Amino acid sequence: MKLVVGLGNPGKKYQRTRHNLGFLVVDRLAKKNELTVKQKVGDALVAESSRNGEKIVLAKPQTFMNRSGLAVKELLGKYRGTTEDLLVVYDDLDLPFGRIRVRPQGSAGGHRGMKSILESFAGAPFCRVRVGIGRPPDDVDPVDYVLEPFNQAESRELSELIDRAAAAVECILRDGIQRAMELFNRPQPTL
Repeated sequence: MKLVVGLGNPGKKYQRTRHNLGFLVVDRLAKKNELTVKQKVGDALVAESSRNGEKIVLAKPQTFMNRSGLAVKELLGKYRGTTEDLLVVYDDLDLPFGRIRVRPQGSAGGHRGMKSILESFAGAPFCRVRVGIGRPPDDVDPVDYVLEPFNQAESRELSELIDRAAAAVECILRDGIQRAMELFNRPQPTL
């Protein structure tokens, strides 16, 4: 079993904000696999499929970002998985817009959703796909910045960025994290 969790906030108010990039990637993965992430399991919406006999669960926690760990822990319990089965996709202020970084583990780096997940699993390592949204201008609070919609320039590139992040997830599931790091942890990733 593999649990692919996209981080975001529920509700129309947050749909197209930078902080919901994880949700957008999970939705793109679902669409590519002719699925809809709408089944309610605990505090998350999920879609289930299988690949080569292995169950794949796409999930969007509905607990709001700061409490993502509660939903993820509940999901891993329900599906009888461990952190080795977990892959989390989320927005990252510390990467320039458009960059993707695949990692087998790491810190929260100030991301409250990741902090909640790490706290829920006592810091156990799990795979993550960080998707760069860039830093805000000096006069904009980072909390406000992540909750704003993408600007015009970002919006023009957003679909391609979501496709690349989805491709990184698919590469991890198909070929493993090492191969995904080789292909996607560079300025111009190869698809």
